[in-house]
Amino acid sequence: MNKIINDPKNYVREMMEGICLAHPDQVKMLDDDFRVLVRSEPAPDKVGIVTAGGSGHLPLFLGYVGEGMLDGCAVGDVFASPSAEKMTKMIKACDTGKGVLLLFGNYGGDKMNFAMAREEAEFEDIEIAELHGADDVASAALDKKETRRGVAGIVYAYKIAGAAADAGYDLHQVEAVTARALDQIRTMGVALTPCIVPTVGKPTFTIEEGKMEIGMGIHGEAGIDVSDILSADEVADLTFQRINEELKLQKGDHVSIMVNGLGATPLDEQYIVYRRLALTAEEMGLKVILPHIGEYATSMEMSGLSVSVIKLDEELENLLKAPARTPFYTNANM
Repeated sequence: MNKIINDPKNYVREMMEGICLAHPDQVKMLDDDFRVLVRSEPAPDKVGIVTAGGSGHLPLFLGYVGEGMLDGCAVGDVFASPSAEKMTKMIKACDTGKGVLLLFGNYGGDKMNFAMAREEAEFEDIEIAELHGADDVASAALDKKETRRGVAGIVYAYKIAGAAADAGYDLHQVEAVTARALDQIRTMGVALTPCIVPTVGKPTFTIEEGKMEIGMGIHGEAGIDVSDILSADEVADLTFQRINEELKLQKGDHVSIMVNGLGATPLDEQYIVYRRLALTAEEMGLKVILPHIGEYATSMEMSGLSVSVIKLDEELENLLKAPARTPFYTNANM
């Protein structure tokens, strides 16, 4: 295992400490608990937006705590859900009396622990709404989309939910607009190499030299096919075609496109893929708003990338353009 770390048992704690030391004006650990990250200065009198998930996916999930996005994030060990206790603590800290939206990926451990945390929070009269990111088209058929994995596309939902809360929407309005956004987000990814969980010390799966996993999940879950390595244009065409089978984009539609590196894919390659996607969008008569190219949801040092597309209406576009400032995401007022 070739990693620049100290003791693997301290991996998450030291990573969290590093983030807080680097961005003290934006985020802090709640009561010095490295499992819960919150905004340095809580935003008063608004709906709280919180998430949770396993470590190992930076910037997802905790990298989006800050102005205009999330108010809190609970983290577990690498690829493992945080406890219900930490989630409850986070929810309470992020409630200003306006209620809290739980917005997280569609994974069994997170759903189970959030269910317990929600019950505890509601017992204390905190109003709760809950939504799941389930944007990975490769993980289930459309008629079973409620079982799909949540991957990089949830970043768009964080942005829209956070902007809506900052704009003064009440809890039910935030829930409604975020649900509409989630319904218009699709993602598909490819992987070329596995990753290594520090406490395990060996690859989580294997891919033959010269092969590519199509539809791989961000924890190493199996995809839908294994092929010879495709060219950048072929990856762009494959992912976009699969996404558009469901979004059914038409001339004049506004979209945002995300090319997300999984941890070890150079930006050069990501921009080559985006080039093809942008040209395809132009040929279709689509208007691309705020393209996102970079690392938004990684899987340690996995090589590969995902493509996400969100179809925007006027309200969603305005919320996407609203200001935001977190350690890993900054958007000036457009």
